[in-house]
Amino acid sequence: MIYLLYAGNRYIFDGILISSLSAARHSSHSVSVTILTMDLSDQSNVFAPITESQRAFLEQILKKEDPRNSVTLSDVGELYRKKFSDSPNAGTSYSPYCFLRLFADKLDLPDKVLYLDADTVVNSDLSDLFDTDLTRYEYAAVLDYYGKIFMGPRYTNSGVMLMNMPEIRITGLLSAAAEMCAKKRLFLPDQTAIYRCTKRKKLLPRRFNEQKRYNRPDTVIQHFTKTVLWLPFFHTRSIKPWQTEEVKKSLTHRYDSLLEEYITIKRSYDEESR
Repeated sequence: MIYLLYAGNRYIFDGILISSLSAARHSSHSVSVTILTMDLSDQSNVFAPITESQRAFLEQILKKEDPRNSVTLSDVGELYRKKFSDSPNAGTSYSPYCFLRLFADKLDLPDKVLYLDADTVVNSDLSDLFDTDLTRYEYAAVLDYYGKIFMGPRYTNSGVMLMNMPEIRITGLLSAAAEMCAKKRLFLPDQTAIYRCTKRKKLLPRRFNEQKRYNRPDTVIQHFTKTVLWLPFFHTRSIKPWQTEEVKKSLTHRYDSLLEEYITIKRSYDEESR
């Protein structure tokens, strides 16, 4: 069994659908998906939680790949409100849902969990990654493409993290990172806090979190991160997997089949929800 962890709201569900489907499709093992969510609709209509209906629909889709696959929804809104109600990082451009994984140590999760951002796509079997020996390490991750230059040579991207939950609970990594985010305003707050509070991490090869190139043959996990472009003028570009036409037009045709299937599945869900 491969245990996957996501976090997000109702409007990021499409990304979780694409990512988890790609993981199940390429896995030689069954997958168990846990999704962290919360209801902050009192702050913004955008901050609506992932629903039980969405969970059940996703589980139905994943079980077509393997009947043993499962999807669990975990509401951590109470933990978030208690910790981050007065955080200087609340109400900024950073989504409050990016902080939810910092509560993973408070949940009943397996000893080893692979956290994935919702804008990731799996290209091949996750077994090699999931079987990584984490003895004495809190987690394993890939260097951040830009962060290793501007934030520090060992600054890692936390969008793909293989987490050793017993070790994390011993060192208090996530609790310390949450406390830092609650009290201090940071650039890329959750990721930077994890980086600063880390005691022992294992660096993974780039193929396990490819953040720049979209057609490398050895890529295991493709991460659709924000990219810096220098021509014809300096600007940034952020295209997500569910922006299917933009992916095809500007990035790659590598995922055409997966994204066409996603469109069909999404249409089916919308029709059932009417």
